[in-house]
Amino acid sequence: MATMQRLHIAPVAALALLLALPAVAMAHGAVTPSPTFPGVLLAWRFDPLVIGGLLATGAAYLSLARSVGAAHPGNPPRHWRTAAFLGGLGAIAVALLSPIEAYEGVLFSVHMVQHLLLELVAAPLLLLGAPVTLVLRASSQAWRRRLLRLLHSLPMRILSFPLLAWLLFAAVNWGWHFSSLYDDALENVALHYVQHASFVGAALLFWWPVIGADPSPWRLPRPVRLFYLFLAMPQNSFLGVALMNAGAVLYPHYLTNLRAWGPSPLDDQALGGILMWVGGDVAFLVGMGLVVAMWVREEDRRTARLDARLDAQGR
Repeated sequence: MATMQRLHIAPVAALALLLALPAVAMAHGAVTPSPTFPGVLLAWRFDPLVIGGLLATGAAYLSLARSVGAAHPGNPPRHWRTAAFLGGLGAIAVALLSPIEAYEGVLFSVHMVQHLLLELVAAPLLLLGAPVTLVLRASSQAWRRRLLRLLHSLPMRILSFPLLAWLLFAAVNWGWHFSSLYDDALENVALHYVQHASFVGAALLFWWPVIGADPSPWRLPRPVRLFYLFLAMPQNSFLGVALMNAGAVLYPHYLTNLRAWGPSPLDDQALGGILMWVGGDVAFLVGMGLVVAMWVREEDRRTARLDARLDAQGR
């Protein structure tokens, strides 16, 4: 009976889990203190929205994992997936609560580190945690059918189409960095919330076909996943190089936000471009390496099964 009760509350926990993720990524800080060392290392922000969202999301995930473990003791959720999901939440915490958040409004390069953490660290780690699969396993049969219908509905098929996800990821990055929206977001807290949410949302859609841990309307073969990531490198590099080589400061916020320390706004902008170029390409290369590793592991398992079948037939 206790197990059945847990299964019935699973959709509620799942809803909290799925809704909390974008909200967690939407918080933004206020006035930046002058940097002093080692005090700068302690410049963490207490943001109830972020902290509450992270705790609620982590609690929902762990609750679902316990429900699945109790209902399926022979096949519980893998611990490394739980660690990956919690690591993704940790990356969001570092991006939005640590000194990175405290100084992202003063230095473009720090702001770039924040966005790279959200897009290239937090998003793939959250997907490696396979939250959708966990929700499906924890749900009752009726709820599972509803969720699967939603996953394979026309809107989800369109939204998760790999080519569209790739283009959306690129468009979000280029659109924010080469329009007045970026500078507007630095001056408008609500718009900054939208910016963070758009980065995380686009990154989740982008990495979903690559990670392949959760059910999806689209399943990319391993070679296509490699090509998918390979094509992401040049557009990321071009964006980073464009920022690095810009002859003028693109965001007036960093000119009007006077400070007597750190690099000049133009040098800081160039540093941010280098971080995007190098950091992004490294992340995509790591992703390609993981795809190759999973591909090799899959082929080894297929070979082992074939050998076992042939041995059995030989007997």
